[in-house]
Amino acid sequence: MKKISILLVTAILVSSCVSKKKYVALQEENGQIKSELTKTRVEKEDLENKFAKIQARVDEYNSKINSLNDDVEGLKIENDIKIDVNEDGTVLSNESKRKMLATLKNVDQEELAKAKTLKDSMNLAVQYNLAKSMDTSDLNEDEDIAVNINETVVMISISDKMLFNTGSYRISSKANNILQKLADVINSEESIDVMVEGHTDSRTISTEKIADNWDLSVLRATSVVRKLQNDYDVDPAKLIASGRSSYQPLVDNDTRENRSKNRRTRIILLPNIDKFFALMEAN
Repeated sequence: MKKISILLVTAILVSSCVSKKKYVALQEENGQIKSELTKTRVEKEDLENKFAKIQARVDEYNSKINSLNDDVEGLKIENDIKIDVNEDGTVLSNESKRKMLATLKNVDQEELAKAKTLKDSMNLAVQYNLAKSMDTSDLNEDEDIAVNINETVVMISISDKMLFNTGSYRISSKANNILQKLADVINSEESIDVMVEGHTDSRTISTEKIADNWDLSVLRATSVVRKLQNDYDVDPAKLIASGRSSYQPLVDNDTRENRSKNRRTRIILLPNIDKFFALMEAN
């Protein structure tokens, strides 16, 4: 009986020891799991912080890229409207240069080959666009329409046969197209001033309504000014009418052809060159 009791006690003690070991082992395992969980949470928070920083940097880079894109677009626009003063004194923006080059593709290439400077090319381009807007089938474009650009001043010389009947200061119907085009340019910019100059040949004239060449040159300039004001809504505050009589001839008045060249009306514009090209090109 004693032996049995001893065996039972021994078994219980052994069993108790085994359970305690398992318990301790389980506690240690639980502690490790909690430690790993805590470590995982810390690592997760650390990764989240790193991700947030990375995302912030990505957002910053995207913002910079967008800003750079805006800057690039802005620079393109700025480059287009940038005004260059060229060696020959011509003032022209890059956008106008592109328009001018496009126009020059249509210009007589033999004439273009004669252009030595940018100003020469501009003159050809403006003259081409101006002539294109009118019926010039019966005109000598080299003599009847002359365009010259001096820095920002556009000077357009028009033969009298395009504007007036012989010996008259009344505007002819042939003048409508060119005066409409000029009015469009003048009306496009508030700051444009326009001087209309009448020029005659050296032959004297005297009628009931016209005293002399001074009178005729001024009357012709005034007729153009009135036409621009009354028919094409040009602000009269922009307009100046003047007469030069016969005292600024282009050539000697010794032949019929030369006298015809000297009978002209010169229209001097101080325009925005960009708008001038855009409007003349739009025809």
